[in-house]
Amino acid sequence: MKRVCLLMVLACMMMVSCGKKKHNVHGYVDLGLSVKWATCNVGATSPEDYGHYFAWGEISPKDEYTDDNCSTCGKQMSDIAGDAQYDAATANWGGDWRMPTYSEQEELLNNCTWTWTTQNGVNGYNVKGPNGNSIFLPAAGNRYGSSLNAAGSYGGYWSSAPYGSYVISACSLNFNSDGQCMGYYTRGRGLSVRPVVE
Repeated sequence: MKRVCLLMVLACMMMVSCGKKKHNVHGYVDLGLSVKWATCNVGATSPEDYGHYFAWGEISPKDEYTDDNCSTCGKQMSDIAGDAQYDAATANWGGDWRMPTYSEQEELLNNCTWTWTTQNGVNGYNVKGPNGNSIFLPAAGNRYGSSLNAAGSYGGYWSSAPYGSYVISACSLNFNSDGQCMGYYTRGRGLSVRPVVE
């Protein structure tokens, strides 16, 4: 009985250490914001791993990223958060995982301390929340055509929001070593996805 209790305590300690917890196998961190942020990108096995790249509104990585082969380019669409047909986080991770909305990315941008750093040999940002917990966002670059561009110096992360009435663009959180901003990209480009959960 004592051994069983000890094993349960150790398992709990592993899940809660450093503010990190688990939801449906995948880890998350409570930064003190409106949602919890995943510890790694979709397709990644660690915070520093770039993971998969997705065209906006698509749920699988592919060999080539263009506006011509993007299934959502040219379509009038609303926010895709939580829609497993279009949301790469929901489709790949299941449960309550989803892509962050524009306002949730903006909250991360405006309410956290961003520090450019190198973690286990990978460039990116340590993003510290109001409660002192933090996540690492690798500068994973982006994909267009069959090429990986600006890996190690730039990061682009899709939100679930289309870019206004423009049917070929969607909103994203973008950064390099000089700073961060909310912006947009054409939907055909392959960007990273960092899920959230409530």
